[in-house]
Amino acid sequence: MIDAAIDAFSRGDYHTVRVDEIAEAAGTSKPTVYHHLGSKEGIFLACVRREADRLVDAIRRAVHDPRAPREDDPLHRGLLAFFTFITENRDSWTVLYRRAGGQGEPFTGQVARTRERVISEIVDLIITCTAGVAPDLRDAQLLARVAVSTADAFTDWLLEHPEETPHTMAGHVTALTWSSLGGDRAGATAAP
Repeated sequence: MIDAAIDAFSRGDYHTVRVDEIAEAAGTSKPTVYHHLGSKEGIFLACVRREADRLVDAIRRAVHDPRAPREDDPLHRGLLAFFTFITENRDSWTVLYRRAGGQGEPFTGQVARTRERVISEIVDLIITCTAGVAPDLRDAQLLARVAVSTADAFTDWLLEHPEETPHTMAGHVTALTWSSLGGDRAGATAAP
């Protein structure tokens, strides 16, 4: 049902999507959709929550991949996971950032919480990767916000330019983020 709803909401505005079209696409009835997901707002919120969890989980798995070579930059891996998720799940991105952000509460709050979860992951990552030359917490928080905002902006570019790749975009954002510390990772070490 959520897959059908994401497909519907990615193609149409929240207000124009009808629950019966979601039910039909899911191969069930409108009362069944309401029974499991509640109101139309509940359906949309379930979509936003699930896709936000999937996105954050993809980033977290990449950053903390125990099989990754020690010399690999975990920030680059996380950004690569982000851009890969976006290119492989365009409908999810549309629902999360284009549809949910413009609908008001409770959707904008859910999107803001997702963004804060990603920023928190990156703050921890910056502090871990810059052991010995770590910025203070405030600087790490600002740098994480720059990385997330830059990644958001690069996402539009990536989706509009099919010749670009998630790897290229991740490389650009990683380089921009680390250059903010005054050089190539500013003496950062790979995360354990």
